[in-house]
Amino acid sequence: MPNYRLHYFPESGNSYKLALMLTLCGQRFEPVWTDFGGGVTRSAEWRRTVNEMGEIPVLEEDGVRLTQTAPVLLKLAEQYGRFGAASEEEKFELLRWLFWDNHKLTGYMATYRFQRTFTPSPDPHVLAYFRKRLDDFLSILDTHLQRNAFAIGARPTIADFSMAAYLHYPNDETGYDFAASHPAISAWLSRIAALPGWKSAYDLLPGKRLTHYV
Repeated sequence: MPNYRLHYFPESGNSYKLALMLTLCGQRFEPVWTDFGGGVTRSAEWRRTVNEMGEIPVLEEDGVRLTQTAPVLLKLAEQYGRFGAASEEEKFELLRWLFWDNHKLTGYMATYRFQRTFTPSPDPHVLAYFRKRLDDFLSILDTHLQRNAFAIGARPTIADFSMAAYLHYPNDETGYDFAASHPAISAWLSRIAALPGWKSAYDLLPGKRLTHYV
């Protein structure tokens, strides 16, 4: 069995994607809390010794450091034969939603949530811009989930874990009450949370928390 160490901070939805995938695949990992709020990932030493891209998470597998959540999720899905694609058509759909999430949904939600919740004086014009974009992306996802139980059909895949990660955090962090604003997304999040072994980010990822300003 591989030995895993996950460098993370609890508020990182990208860290949660990997923690959840490992957990649902029955794997344990050593948690390595990282002082993101203190700026450690921007230091030359951290980038030299942990991740040259200056980003969290970093998953060490038997001492080999893996970065960027999408390719790591794809690797784990293939490695454990779970939550991946079962055909070429499913593979295309999985990649389509995974890439859309990284470029659109996660990219905007992560930034909006950080600015809104963990920044002392966010620019209201910036928040308004991100909110408008997010409303559009969430509408796209909600419409898709009105017709599909999960991202690519009837069963969950890493595309679901990727898209759900930042959306599953508490309402006071995301600024959205999905049960009211996007009921199909809310129902989908509940289906994911019902998977055997599922845990929330704050259950899987211990450590010092960022200061909330809202």
